[in-house]
Amino acid sequence: MNKFYFLVLASLSLSAQIKGVVKDSISGQPIPYVNIWVENESVGTTSGTDGSFSLDIKEEKVLVFSVLGFEIKRASSKSEIIFLTPKVFELKEVVIERPKFQREIEIGQKLQKKAIRISDKIGNLKALYFPFHESYAESRFFKKVKVFTQSQIANAKFKLRVLSLNSKGFPDADLIEEEIIVTVKKGRNENIINFEKYNLVFPDNGVFIVFETLFLDTNKSYTRFANQKSKAITYEPGLSYNLVEEENSFVFTSKGWYKFPRQPRSQKGDFKIYDNKVFEPAINLILTN
Repeated sequence: MNKFYFLVLASLSLSAQIKGVVKDSISGQPIPYVNIWVENESVGTTSGTDGSFSLDIKEEKVLVFSVLGFEIKRASSKSEIIFLTPKVFELKEVVIERPKFQREIEIGQKLQKKAIRISDKIGNLKALYFPFHESYAESRFFKKVKVFTQSQIANAKFKLRVLSLNSKGFPDADLIEEEIIVTVKKGRNENIINFEKYNLVFPDNGVFIVFETLFLDTNKSYTRFANQKSKAITYEPGLSYNLVEEENSFVFTSKGWYKFPRQPRSQKGDFKIYDNKVFEPAINLILTN
């Protein structure tokens, strides 16, 4: 029987709940799936489909609001209505080329039997870097993305994003200006997301595929971990991870992006398999010509 392993990052404190709603400053319409966190702290949430959100914090804090297509905003936790300003995008002259879909290349690791899941409350953006290789030159269009998940509940949702590379080698700007929300089944699943309509071309300096956890009430699950009497909250679905040698895995927290560290050497017993390995998101990319 396969075992589910969980790594949970959580903070416990006496708290009070604050509530609010996020809206478009122009249309006044609610904005769903906004990434919200307390500045410089490991506390966060996601707005629901009606733009509403709640957070357990015991005093006034500065909240950071971030979502695709809008400017990042900082506001007091006492504010009940948060208005976000839509971004203005400067259109560039481009040459449109349509993919032919005559052949495919799949890049990325197969899901390992020893793959684990990481279900974490904070660190909700997990990214895998795909460097460009000469063998992709004739098949540079994105066709599909595969994301391997393990979920304890049905119909859990996550957000999928595609980010460019900045000058320091970290994730940067969104390459697709559209929210991609994926709903998954209960259990272990290979989720295939079609990218044909975007006509997205693989950048010369590589690309990041990003899995974003949504801290929604409908994604909540409760798990009892080893040596714990009470159950802890996890947010589904959990992303599957392979153990690899390469260091192409990144995670985002309130302090910014950082690389997944290598596991310690000379571990014992069942943990020996982690020795000097890196947890890599089980995400594959399918290219076409």
